[in-house]
Amino acid sequence: MSRALAQVRLAARNNAWANATFLAALSALPDGAFAAPRPGFFPSLSQTLNHIHVVDLFYLDVLTEGGRGRAVFDAPDILDPGALADRQAEADAALVAFCDTLTEETLDQTRQIARRDGPVREQVGEILPHLFQHQIHHRGQAHVQLHHAGIAPPQLDEFYMTQGRIASVRAIRGDG
Repeated sequence: MSRALAQVRLAARNNAWANATFLAALSALPDGAFAAPRPGFFPSLSQTLNHIHVVDLFYLDVLTEGGRGRAVFDAPDILDPGALADRQAEADAALVAFCDTLTEETLDQTRQIARRDGPVREQVGEILPHLFQHQIHHRGQAHVQLHHAGIAPPQLDEFYMTQGRIASVRAIRGDG
């Protein structure tokens, strides 16, 4: 397997682990705190995390050529953090499964993306890093919001390094 394929597959697993770890921290939130106003681009944890989820669904649809397009955005927000964690885990598993089927040729293929101002074509190998970066960007905002709610956000940045790797990461990476 090429280094590029290995990195994409690892990034998908990092993404799934980071989402599961972060969303598990929401269980410490008191009633009403998930939807309460917070500083950030989106004004609540609920809106920030629902945005991550729906954009994941959008790009999964693009990557798998599912045909739903922008209709993905018509789904209502998931207001229960546990239910959102379950739906996010499903999306993350689908992304990992997609990445596990990739070949070098697939990375070079293009997919049509239904943008607001019309369709555009992008390479699979460009869509995936964009999707991972989108997740990281908004999870960072959600970290601030979780801290604002009085909950210590979990550390999510030690996935790739060997030194100090935590047990939940070792299990996913297959080294412990």
